[in-house]
Amino acid sequence: MSAVNISTGPAYGYTDIDSDGARAANRHYWDNEAAAYYAEHGDFLGDVDFCWSPEGLRESDVHLLGDVAGRTVLEVGCGGAQCARWLAGQGATVIATDLSTGQLAQARALNERTGVPVPLVQADAITLPVRSGSIDIACSAFGAVPFVADSAALMSEVARVLRPGGRWVFSTTHPFVWCLPDAPDANGLVVFHSYFDRRAYTEHSEGGEPVYVEAHRTMGDRIREIVAAGLLLIDVIEPEWPEGHDQEWGQWGPLRGQFVPSTSIFVTARPH
Repeated sequence: MSAVNISTGPAYGYTDIDSDGARAANRHYWDNEAAAYYAEHGDFLGDVDFCWSPEGLRESDVHLLGDVAGRTVLEVGCGGAQCARWLAGQGATVIATDLSTGQLAQARALNERTGVPVPLVQADAITLPVRSGSIDIACSAFGAVPFVADSAALMSEVARVLRPGGRWVFSTTHPFVWCLPDAPDANGLVVFHSYFDRRAYTEHSEGGEPVYVEAHRTMGDRIREIVAAGLLLIDVIEPEWPEGHDQEWGQWGPLRGQFVPSTSIFVTARPH
């Protein structure tokens, strides 16, 4: 979820929203919030690093993408493109995409600051400007997947651009999180919302316009979307909160992390 606490931020609720509405709300949100997001979380994410989740799971430790050297890698929903820069440092040929002008501005600034430039493309995740069967590995660390209304279309689009045998790995909010309040403390351990309510979590302006949207899918929904796209599900990782990691991030934190997962990472591949 967003960094805005539901008790002090905009009005929130659960609504049915189409792809156009979700796209417009989230593009506007990230165009305006990208700089603040980086200021708050940039040190934790690193400028040239691949962090999968607020639990601090890093690709350098878990190797979910396999050997990336010499591979063409697409990062979908790249934000500041920190992951893409790390991949480039591992010898990959990288393309980084994001819908948000604000996020891409952060990525361009980091390209210059780090001296590790990666190609940046503004693109909707469900209409990628990439040739079919041209990508060896696609990845997304909390980018795009939570924010599109039609994530089944996103799965199919990524499957389209992958070469046979290509891998698609993405992290997103754990489905169970939507049952709980957006709080990292004991208040976030009370089930208050139905797991089976597929309406999107939506924050609204005073005028009732959606200003932030995250779509909810159950674990079964995610798996069915992956399979329907013709992909193989290899693994699902639910990171445990690591000992000694005391940093809170929105609803993520060490107290709640002892009891329930907040992140799910899906490892998939296009069949040969």
